[in-house]
Amino acid sequence: MNYDAALDQAIGRLHDEGRYRTFIDIERAKGQFPKAVWTRPDGEKCDISVWCGNDYLGMGQHPSVLAAMHEALDAVGAGSGGTRNISGTTIYHKQLEAELADLHGKQAALVFSSAYIANDATLSTLPKLFPGLIIYSDALNHASMIEGIKRNGGAKRIFRHNDLAHLRELLEADDPAAPKLIAFESIYSMDGDFGLIEEICDLADEFGALTYLDEVHAVGMYGPRGGGVAERDGLLDRIDIFNGTLGKAFGVFGGYIAASPKMCDAIRSYAPGFIFTTSLPPAVAAGAVASIQLLKSAEGQELRDAQQLHARILKMRLKSLGMPIIDHGSHIVPVHVGHPVHCKALSDMLLNDHGIYVQPINFPTVPRGTERLRFTPSPVHDPKEIDRLVRAMDSLWSQCALNRAEMSA
Repeated sequence: MNYDAALDQAIGRLHDEGRYRTFIDIERAKGQFPKAVWTRPDGEKCDISVWCGNDYLGMGQHPSVLAAMHEALDAVGAGSGGTRNISGTTIYHKQLEAELADLHGKQAALVFSSAYIANDATLSTLPKLFPGLIIYSDALNHASMIEGIKRNGGAKRIFRHNDLAHLRELLEADDPAAPKLIAFESIYSMDGDFGLIEEICDLADEFGALTYLDEVHAVGMYGPRGGGVAERDGLLDRIDIFNGTLGKAFGVFGGYIAASPKMCDAIRSYAPGFIFTTSLPPAVAAGAVASIQLLKSAEGQELRDAQQLHARILKMRLKSLGMPIIDHGSHIVPVHVGHPVHCKALSDMLLNDHGIYVQPINFPTVPRGTERLRFTPSPVHDPKEIDRLVRAMDSLWSQCALNRAEMSA
């Protein structure tokens, strides 16, 4: 086989479809978020504004987080030294897990190297703990959840997105005595819509199922202490397993689950994705602790309020121009384009001509025909920044002859 030719064909297909992904070389400047410096392919450096980051509240730049990381780095050095079972557990990891358990109203938590690994490792391990387990998964669940459910070797059922009638139909069709788990998200990040947490919990109670809630895009962002949508809605006690990330609103790195002590102990003991992975560097864990503690405070609520305000302003202004906004009331602002080539062209022109960085979202992240630009305003995307973005979008949308008001909430 000509391996090089096969690779050329595979990459060429992405170019032909207009969905080849490129990395943008940017350097964020401490204390100046969302400002960054972009290095063009020709080596020229340009000032840009980042509009597509998942550091939703700018905590990756917060002085308290940086100070905690410096202190830990100076105290114990860079790496953790191994897996959690072999020298990789420190006081920083234990403190982090205690903060996370408290955040979600649980008695235990378990930290992984990413939320992807936390989902994959946990969902692929659960059938080992509950023989015959059937997992009911929302059709729009994240790739990490899908992968974990595929790999677990157990039975799975896919219910249409947020379709309670379909979920009920699937639950009713299975053996009432079989162990069951419903896996879903609190915020689906590509459309920015909310999962039906209370209604799904009601079904779980009725059919004796466990609940598994991915709050990756909600932790830090919702609830009086940043515990997510379940905290905001007073539903913490109805979720059996939470999944979350430390790399988005908390601004650092890593993922976790929060659950009962027995559940965390079992996952810790059986999941290869936990057992055989080097633990987070202590400095990262220390930074995450500082971020969580701050976002539990009144200062954290001020940041959440400012972010929500800026998201509402951006949506309102883009809607007033007839832009096809997908608005479900969350902090995420997707603008529907519907074609990979147009989406990439808009992204390139925003960056090259206006110094605005937003990556195109194409298949397989979203279905074909639903390509979009996904804006994530932060507390520090001030009205001036918003105005610059809106004016640029208005100009380029007309220039590209794209239709307006194709999609509404």
